[in-house]
Amino acid sequence: MTWQARLDLDYSADGARTVARHAHEGPLRILQTLYPEGHAIAHNVLVHPPSGLVGGDLLDITVRAGAGSHGLITTPGAARFYRSEGAMAVQRAKVALAPGARLEWLPQETLCYSGCIAENHLIIDLAPGAEFMGWDITALGLPASELPFTRGSLLQHLEVTGSWLERGRIAAGDERLLDGPLGLAGHRCFGALFFASHEPLARARREQALGLAHEVIAQQAEGGVVAGVTAPAPNVIVVRALATMVEPAATLLRAVRAAWRPLLWELPATAPRVWSV
Repeated sequence: MTWQARLDLDYSADGARTVARHAHEGPLRILQTLYPEGHAIAHNVLVHPPSGLVGGDLLDITVRAGAGSHGLITTPGAARFYRSEGAMAVQRAKVALAPGARLEWLPQETLCYSGCIAENHLIIDLAPGAEFMGWDITALGLPASELPFTRGSLLQHLEVTGSWLERGRIAAGDERLLDGPLGLAGHRCFGALFFASHEPLARARREQALGLAHEVIAQQAEGGVVAGVTAPAPNVIVVRALATMVEPAATLLRAVRAAWRPLLWELPATAPRVWSV
């Protein structure tokens, strides 16, 4: 049995409060809206009760943030692409931010089981004054369980419309990509944290964000993660991480996010409550 699931999540500013409204079809849910930082920022946990995708499954997520609203989305645990008998499993998220809106997209990692045939898409549209902070963390296989990624493929598509696009396919048989020094160099977990605005970032703001990320990366140097930070477009900053396991990469990206939030938005480094459960 395959699952076709859709979720529409809309944030709007009601005075000083961000209100979240949502509708769904199939096994995709939003839990109660929480306000651990006050009414201005709405925190939501996205739940997929089957906990994973098999061939033929589709998760279609649309998020809209109205003018002046601020939403934060995370998940309670890892997403999973399971082994496929030949059909594609697809997760597709489209995010649209109205003028002055902010959104944080902070799902837990995605695990790609050996034999999966998967596509993972994240597309972000930004209106003037809108800003986005989010990440994608992906692991190939289950090395801790001695279940390496020996079959299957993943297509990854990350895009800030009109500014930045990263799209590539990782096939289990591509040894030069998986193990070569210009590819994953033997690592099986890769992640990217990115900050994007509609307008080009002011030079001082961009340099401060780059410098702060460099500092965090240096502090995490003994954590078994290889990382760097770049500005691939005038309005985008990206931190990339490679690790043999999920935990070091996730720890690093969380630390950079915690450092960027006060710098870029003058907000405390508040973490979603579900991360500590």
